[in-house]
Amino acid sequence: MATTDFKDYYATLGVSKTATAEEIKQAYRKLARKYHPDVNPGDKTAEARFKEINEAYEVLSDADKRRKYDQFGQYWNRAGGAGWPGGAQGADFGGFDFSQYANFDDFINELLGRFGGAPGSGRTYSYRTSTGPSTGFGGFNDFGFGDPTATTGQDIESKLTLSLGEAFNGVQKRLNLGNEVITVRIPPGAKPGSRIRVKGKGQMTPYSRQRGDLYLVVEIQPHSFFQFEGDNLLCEVPITPDEAVLGATIEVPTPDGTVAVNIPAGIRSGQTLRLRGKGWRNPNGSRGDQLVRVVIVPPANPSVIEREYYEKLRANRSSDPRSHLKHIRL
Repeated sequence: MATTDFKDYYATLGVSKTATAEEIKQAYRKLARKYHPDVNPGDKTAEARFKEINEAYEVLSDADKRRKYDQFGQYWNRAGGAGWPGGAQGADFGGFDFSQYANFDDFINELLGRFGGAPGSGRTYSYRTSTGPSTGFGGFNDFGFGDPTATTGQDIESKLTLSLGEAFNGVQKRLNLGNEVITVRIPPGAKPGSRIRVKGKGQMTPYSRQRGDLYLVVEIQPHSFFQFEGDNLLCEVPITPDEAVLGATIEVPTPDGTVAVNIPAGIRSGQTLRLRGKGWRNPNGSRGDQLVRVVIVPPANPSVIEREYYEKLRANRSSDPRSHLKHIRL
């Protein structure tokens, strides 16, 4: 682990490692007022600093979390700040095995009960801090915004990857939130970017000890046949040249199974047929359409008879599809 992975929360709040709980609280309030997003609108640097301050305070304001954090710091220093392998591995730090974590972030994610906090999960987190009415801490409302210590909880946003079948039919997923495992029901018809709210399963705010909400942002794995086009499903179906000329009835897969589709005579490659009510599920129970894009595919290795007939067709062709190109000029 690189030295930059470890975060010195005492330095973040500007206090010593022997600071009392009251000193930590005062330092936090001072910095939170300075870097609050409402004081620094649009300032990404201040926003990042505000999140660091909140994270540091959440750890150091809790006696148990602070103790484990201090033990982790000893472990990290014993390892030389260069990675887990070495003399520190297997060392006794109050009966807690820190070698199970791949990096500092994994340790903190589990310590704070963030979604996907299992070691090596690689999850990303984003937070939305509410700015409700002040609770009277030192005239913080004089600045024209709410005290961050009055937040009702911090929301967590995390990605949830589903297969196309799971998203279409709905599914129940067991999720590890670090200190608890929950079952979440994903309703039928979730689409890429859908946000599913799980109330009361977000991050706990240090002051009120209340939890925000967990927002699951749906990602859907690519499918070999279906893809989204707006509120509809799109698929591509190959047909032969003779089916394009003469018309045909072919079988096309849909989410509900295979259906017979009539291919009109003279269809062109790239044209789209619409199967109404065979597309994606909508939250209101209705269904979108399935769009079938036709692609004319010639035989890759025509037989002797096929080649003979294609040559006859070429010799007896009655139309020239490129006749209109003869008069094209710059």
